[in-house]
Amino acid sequence: MTPRILIAEDEPLLRAELQAALAALWPEALVVGAAADGVQALRMARELSPDIAFLDIRMPGLNGLDVARTFGSRIHVVFVTAYQEHALAAFDEGAVDYLLKPVDAARMAKAIERLRLRLGTAPPDLARLVQQLAPKPAPPAWLQASMGNTIHFIDLTDVIYFAAELKYTRVVTGQLEAHIRTPLKELAEQLEAAGFWQIHRGYVVALKHIAAVSRDGDGALWLVLRGHGTRLPVSQRFQHRFKGM
Repeated sequence: MTPRILIAEDEPLLRAELQAALAALWPEALVVGAAADGVQALRMARELSPDIAFLDIRMPGLNGLDVARTFGSRIHVVFVTAYQEHALAAFDEGAVDYLLKPVDAARMAKAIERLRLRLGTAPPDLARLVQQLAPKPAPPAWLQASMGNTIHFIDLTDVIYFAAELKYTRVVTGQLEAHIRTPLKELAEQLEAAGFWQIHRGYVVALKHIAAVSRDGDGALWLVLRGHGTRLPVSQRFQHRFKGM
């Protein structure tokens, strides 16, 4: 089977680089179309019936997420993005893949390897996956958190980190620790736009309070917080956020 590939990328240079990389790393594949915007990509997908689409997330007309929604479970998708906030960890679940601009040859080779393995299977339900990447609600400016019989109104900018604790989430500031009922996973999705990163299934931290990242003798990463004695672990899943280490 000759894989049929559609590329949708509004930057001409990167569009050409993607084509060249595919020609070098996957010579048996056939690039059937190269679209410069989302509307053209949608038309080409309908006319050319590709097996795979490399879609830039931010394009004029329709963005890559809009285009992917129309595919259903017909086409395997690799998203291309210049923006770290596009939930790269979600792509790494293996249902779809991503390439971060500028595209690295080794990362492209990994994406091709994954695609080779998937070509014999039905593409995933893109509508469900794209929903994970849809714009998140604006983060709240204030949190109502309880400490004993007292409810505290906490300015989000005062929060150092959040920690999962049984059925609750602990909110830690420089002055107090209190609890809210919102699950940590839901908070992580809401707060990334406000300068918070999830670093572990049990922790979400304010970027402005990270003083340093250290690696111990076992290779594990730990965050050192500015003005706070607690060290927080960084799980393997989130270590891509600290590529310099």
